[in-house]
Amino acid sequence: MNGHTIETAAEDALVIAGVSLGSRLLIGTAGYPTQSIMVDAVEASGAEIVTASIRRVSLQGHGSDTVRRLKGYHFLPNTAGCETARDAIMTAELAREALDTNWIKVEVIGDRETLYPDVAELLEACRHLVDDGFVVLPYCNDDPVVCQRLADIGCAAVMPMGSLIGSGMGVANPANLELICRRASVPVIVDAGIGTASDAVVAMELGAAGCLLNTAVAKADDPVRMARAMRHAVEAGRLAHLAGRIPKRGRAEPSSPQLGLVGS
Repeated sequence: MNGHTIETAAEDALVIAGVSLGSRLLIGTAGYPTQSIMVDAVEASGAEIVTASIRRVSLQGHGSDTVRRLKGYHFLPNTAGCETARDAIMTAELAREALDTNWIKVEVIGDRETLYPDVAELLEACRHLVDDGFVVLPYCNDDPVVCQRLADIGCAAVMPMGSLIGSGMGVANPANLELICRRASVPVIVDAGIGTASDAVVAMELGAAGCLLNTAVAKADDPVRMARAMRHAVEAGRLAHLAGRIPKRGRAEPSSPQLGLVGS
């Protein structure tokens, strides 16, 4: 040992609504080749929070099996597919009753091609759900003003998109994301667009508190191996952010001293 303190997960926990989480990776449960692969991938990811669309989950059949097989994880139902505040609110209420949780990831989609959020409907839904006692985590565009308004109305975290849902394009607007992370009064979870481990590293190095992903793992050739890679990527990106990168320079700078060279 060199005397330096080794930072543990508990010392750098992600805290959302008073809940301390050792993992900064949140993972979805949709689109895997089989239920068994999904369970193995979730375990390999190290995630403590798993997400599922309540509108697409039948708690009488396939959905009940998902919930049963992931018993012990913190379930975060989401309102994927909703296009109005009213639909999102009703879906959140259904999720609370069905899964006995007041946590909800709020999605209100305004455009079916890009799956961009409808900001006006999103704000309305989140305001209502916060007032109704929900722990609200909204999926939103990478707009610092929108993220601030969501935090101001009481959302427990904000979840700006890295890029289009399912696109695998990574962080499309790093300048905006860095600004959001720097100014945020609540945790910033990058949601959507992560395609591979290096994308997750970039998001975390910019200051994100965590990453939520699904397609990058579920549709990988080897979901379990990709889940493991994402676990390490989020951890590495977080450590790099805390460590602080060196400045970028337009010229070389030797790492070894120039004085005392042989022949000088």
